[in-house]
Amino acid sequence: MSNRREHDLAGVFAALGDATRLALVTHLLAAGALSATALAQGRDISRQAIVKHLQVLEAAKLVVHERRGREVLYALDPHRIEEARAFLAAISAGWDRALGRLKNLVESP
Repeated sequence: MSNRREHDLAGVFAALGDATRLALVTHLLAAGALSATALAQGRDISRQAIVKHLQVLEAAKLVVHERRGREVLYALDPHRIEEARAFLAAISAGWDRALGRLKNLVESP
């Protein structure tokens, strides 16, 4: 993977490293496109704070927004989520190979 690609994905993981943003992603995943007002309902933070978190997620290309009349709806970009998942799967496969080599080394006579 190129350094540029890794740097790009680092922004995804940094954005997801915040509990509020992770909760927003989970909520959008379950509910689909929602407004910042809808996302703020039932939370202990303001709509303005939600918008700032959404801007971070949008900068990481995890979320896109669409204006519908006076309302702005935010939705997940499933392609970005898949890119992050594939990156983690590649890391996991590397660990599996390393652990397999260690097992063979330890178990060999």
